Amino acid sequence: MSKFVRTILITGGAGFIGSHVVRHFVKKYPDYHICNLDVLTYAGNLMNIKDIENNDNYTFIKADITDLEEMRTLFKQYNFDGVIHLAAESHVDRSITEPLSFVKTNVLGTAVLLQVAKETWGEDKQGKLFYHVSTDEVYGSLELEQGFFYETTPYDPKSPYSASKASSDHLVRAYNHTFKLPVVISNCSNNYGPYQFPEKLIPLFINNIIEKKALPVYGKGINVRDWLYVKDHAVAIDTIFHEGKDGETYNIGGHNEWTNIDLIRLLCRLMDEKLGREKGSSEALITFVKDRSGHDLRYAIDASKIDDELGWKPSIQFEEGLSKTIDWYLENQGWLQNVTSGEYQNYYKKQYS
Repeated sequence: MSKFVRTILITGGAGFIGSHVVRHFVKKYPDYHICNLDVLTYAGNLMNIKDIENNDNYTFIKADITDLEEMRTLFKQYNFDGVIHLAAESHVDRSITEPLSFVKTNVLGTAVLLQVAKETWGEDKQGKLFYHVSTDEVYGSLELEQGFFYETTPYDPKSPYSASKASSDHLVRAYNHTFKLPVVISNCSNNYGPYQFPEKLIPLFINNIIEKKALPVYGKGINVRDWLYVKDHAVAIDTIFHEGKDGETYNIGGHNEWTNIDLIRLLCRLMDEKLGREKGSSEALITFVKDRSGHDLRYAIDASKIDDELGWKPSIQFEEGLSKTIDWYLENQGWLQNVTSGEYQNYYKKQYS
């Protein structure tokens, strides 16, 4: 008989957000067996969770969520009673150049997991849950003074990435309605914090400032995003997983709207202070470039539902979180160098081969 009260599958747990969720669950729930499934694409980095890899309640599984037979085998082997599905291709720029890989992972991969959960759990769905982690980008774009995205906002995705995530959201709801599969969905705003892959804005610019490289800003930098500290997101996922209602959607936002250019100027100021550089030296690296194709103007989340119904709200405001994030990258430049050099991709071979 298992010593664990639950066995939870977390997909994409070697990625940025996923690694924080895995760490949170492994440390908070020692009586849960946490299985981290990741195919280890370029964005998967097992060094993100090196600190918990030897915990008794943690197992890493290298596998592809689009492989139907492999997923069937794993569900039977581990008897998962909960799934937290974070595995996804997520970089908008990359989706413009490689859209089919986003469709494969985000749409087909989600469909495979839903189908296998349905088959494995059968009629006995008591205590079972499929939690799909999505994005606010499925709602499209807001004007500057237009208000907020709500859980009832119609979907209007504008990029191959957001379209693929919208498709997967629809599949999750269809399995809930048609097959009575217990599900919850969350749509979150832009995450930032430690361990983020440096193709994303904040870690990219931190690295570029360290190396005194140009800071490329799309258009005029007026696009607005709501920023959520990744550890707050992990707590929100925990809250929804345990307390969310079957079939419901919850928006997770940071209440931190910033234009790109204001964010970058704040980042430059903080970096100058922390690196002991002359004021304004980092801001001088800003270079305005041609705007991204189909660049959404503004995302803004209304997160009152999760606050009112489940009692979650963000604990970290943006300036504090950004300062913490910069400190982490400055203190972990070895991690950053391993990622930018590609050395991190050898860690799996060294540790698990």
